Amino acid sequence: MTGRLEFTTQEKEETLLLYQKIRDQIAPSLMPGDEGQMRHLMMRAIETNQVNRNVFGLNPILLSFQTAQLVVDEIGLKRDGVLAVLLRPCVEQGSLTIDEVRSQFGDSVARILHGLQRIQELYEKNPVVESENFRNLLLSFAEDMRVILIMIADRVNLMRQIRDVKDDVMKQKAEVSEEAAYLYAPLAHKLGLYKMKSELEDLSLKYLEPDAYYHIKDKLSETKKSRDAYIERFIKPVSERLTEAGLKFHIKGRTKSIHSIWQKMKKQKCSFEGVYDLFAIRIIIDTPMEKEKMQCWQAFALVTSMYQPNPKRLRDWLSVPKSNGYESLHITVLGPEQKWVEVQIRTERMDEVAERGVAAHWRYKGVKSDSGLDDWLTNIRSMLETSDGLEAMAQFKMDLYEDEVFVFTPKGDLYKFPKGATVLDFAYHIHSKIGNSCVGARINNKVVTLRQQLQSGDQVEIMTATNQKPKQDWLNIVKTSRAKSKIRLALKETQVKEGLFAKEMLERKFKNRKLEIDDSIMQVLIRKLGFKEVSDFYRQVASGEQDVNQVIDKYVELQQGDGPVTGNNVAHTAADFVLDESRLPSNPRMDDDVLVIDRNLKGVDYQLARCCQPIYGDQVFGFVTVSGGIKIHREDCPNAPELKKRFGYRVVKARWSGKGSSQYAITLRIIGNDDIGIVNNLTSIISKDEKLILRSINIDSHDGLFSGNLEVMIDDNTRLEGLIKKLRTVKGVKQVSRI
Repeated sequence: MTGRLEFTTQEKEETLLLYQKIRDQIAPSLMPGDEGQMRHLMMRAIETNQVNRNVFGLNPILLSFQTAQLVVDEIGLKRDGVLAVLLRPCVEQGSLTIDEVRSQFGDSVARILHGLQRIQELYEKNPVVESENFRNLLLSFAEDMRVILIMIADRVNLMRQIRDVKDDVMKQKAEVSEEAAYLYAPLAHKLGLYKMKSELEDLSLKYLEPDAYYHIKDKLSETKKSRDAYIERFIKPVSERLTEAGLKFHIKGRTKSIHSIWQKMKKQKCSFEGVYDLFAIRIIIDTPMEKEKMQCWQAFALVTSMYQPNPKRLRDWLSVPKSNGYESLHITVLGPEQKWVEVQIRTERMDEVAERGVAAHWRYKGVKSDSGLDDWLTNIRSMLETSDGLEAMAQFKMDLYEDEVFVFTPKGDLYKFPKGATVLDFAYHIHSKIGNSCVGARINNKVVTLRQQLQSGDQVEIMTATNQKPKQDWLNIVKTSRAKSKIRLALKETQVKEGLFAKEMLERKFKNRKLEIDDSIMQVLIRKLGFKEVSDFYRQVASGEQDVNQVIDKYVELQQGDGPVTGNNVAHTAADFVLDESRLPSNPRMDDDVLVIDRNLKGVDYQLARCCQPIYGDQVFGFVTVSGGIKIHREDCPNAPELKKRFGYRVVKARWSGKGSSQYAITLRIIGNDDIGIVNNLTSIISKDEKLILRSINIDSHDGLFSGNLEVMIDDNTRLEGLIKKLRTVKGVKQVSRI
C-alpha cells in the first residue's frame, strides 16, 4: 500500500486534535515563531490532500503526531524533541532539508533530525539487529540522546498502529515485531523506560505468538476478580500500619506483563497456574529526598514484621541503584492463604524514574565514561530535576561511545573496535591470513589504504594480495593488541623462515665451492660486515641485499688471513639423481655419482632417508636439512605430508637420472600362518636370486600366526615388486608389504 494516497477526513481531524493538544502541553518551551512555522508546514502537508504512505498504508504525518504525543506523555520531551518528530516526515519526503530546519528551528532540532537520518541509513545496511553490538552502534550513532528516545517511542507507536494490517504485509509486520523484541525493548530497558519496554514486549508477543498471548490474556481476565480481592486483603493491614507510622504513601497492585508471565512459563516449564507471582504490590512513599532511604527501610521493616519474608528474594537497589538509575527495595513475603507476594518499596521520585527512565533526569553531571553504557547511565542518577527541559536537553549530547567505533562486513556482520583502529586492525580481526596479505580495503565502496582509520557505520571489504607480507612498520599502524600480537608472530615466523632459508642457501653455495663453514670465522665476518644480530645478516642474505658470492669471497679472504684455505671433497651416495628444478636444462649434463642442484651447484651431500628407505625407481623428493645436506624421501613416505606442510620452502623436486651399481636396503613386513618350514620357504626364494642379499630376518609367532620383518639389499623397485609377488605365492603367507 505504499505510494501517494489521499489524506482522509478522519486523519485530518485526528491530526488537528493532536496538534492542539501537543501545542498546549509544550507551549512554555516554544520559541517565538515556532507555532506559526509549524502550523504553516502542517497545513501545507494536509492541504496537498496526498501523502506518501508507508508499507502498512499508514499516514506518516499522522504517525509523527501520534509519536510526538507519546514522547510528551511518556518521556516528557519538550520543544526540540517534539519539533524533530513532527518535521521528520517532511525531511524524509524531501519537502524540507536539514539546513532549512537549522535556519528556521535551530541547531538542536537539526541535530536530532540528522541523528534520525543517520540511523535510517544504518538500517539500509541490513545488519543483524539481535546483536548487542548493533544496539551499541545505534547509541553511538545518536548524536543526541533524544534520538534514541524518539526511536523507541516511534516503534511503540508503530506497534500500536499495525494491529489490523492486511495479510499481504504480514511478513513486514513480523520483522517490525522482531526488531521491537530484540532491539527496542532491550534499549528501553537499559534506559529505564520499563512501561514502554513492557508494551513493546507484549505487542511483539501478540503479533509473533498470538496463541500464547491470548491464552495468558484470557487467563488473567478469568482470575482478575479473585486477584483484585486478594490484593485488597493484603493491602488493607499494611496500609493501616504505614499510616500509624506517620508515612505519606499510596499502594497499588500491579499485574505482571503478559510477556514476563510467558517467559516464566517457558523458563519454569509450567502452565499459567504454575506461575505464583502474577502480580506485585507497590508501596510509593511521598517524602523529601533526604529522608528517602530511611522511610523506605522503615516501610520494609513494617511489611516484613507482618508477613514472613524470603531472604533469598531480597533485592536492594536502594543502597546500590541499577546502572540505569532504577532505585527500589524488592522483597517477596508469604501473604494470606500462604501465597508468596512480591512487594516493591520506593518513593515518588524513584517511581517517576522507574516509569520514565532518563527523561525523569533533566540535567547531566558528567556524561563522559570510559567504562561503557552501564557506568555512563549510572551518572544519570546525579541529574537534577527541573520543569524546564530546554537547557538540560541541550546537554544530551551523546559522547558515550567516543572511544569505540562499530563497523560492518559486506555480509552485515558487526564488529567493535577502539577509536583510531585501522583497516589493518579489521583484517587481522577476521583472520591472521587475511591480515598478513592485506593491501587495503573498500570502505563504503571507496578504495582506501590499509592505514585508513575506521568510522562507525563503515562497511569494510578487505583487499589482499598473495605477494604481500607483514612489515615491521605495521606495528605502528594497528591499534588493537590482537593485531599487534599477530603481526609480531608473523614477523617472527618470516624472520625464522628467511633466516633458515638464507643459512641453508649459504651453506649450499659454500659446499659448491668445496668449502666448509667455520662458525667462528663466520661470526667474525658477520661482525666485520657491521651486523650486531646474526638474524639481521641472514635476513639480508635472503632478501638479496647481501650478495652471497661477495660474502663467500670475503669469508675466503678472512680465512686466508688466518690460514690456508682447505677444500673439502663431498661424499656421495651410491644413487645417481638430479633435482628437477624449473631452471634445469631438459637434458642436464650428469657425472657419475653426482647430485646436481639447479644449474650450477654440484657435489651436494645427500642421504637416503631411513624413515622410508627410497630405492631407484621410487617417486622421490628432496628435503634440505639444517646442516645443508639433502635427505631423499619417497613421495609416499609417512612423514611427507608433515614435511611439505610445515617446511614447504625446504622441499625440492627430485628425480633419478640414471641407475648406479649400488644396492639399497629395504624392509618387508610379512604375516602368515605359523606352518612348519614356512621360514625356509621364504629365505630360499631370496637365496636363489644372486642379486638379492638377505641382511636380517626377525620372526615372532603367536596363536598360530607369525609376523616378521625381512631386511633385503636390492637394486631397484622393479626387482622389489617381483620379490614381493614371489613371497606372496608361498603357502600360508597372508600379507607382504614394504615398510
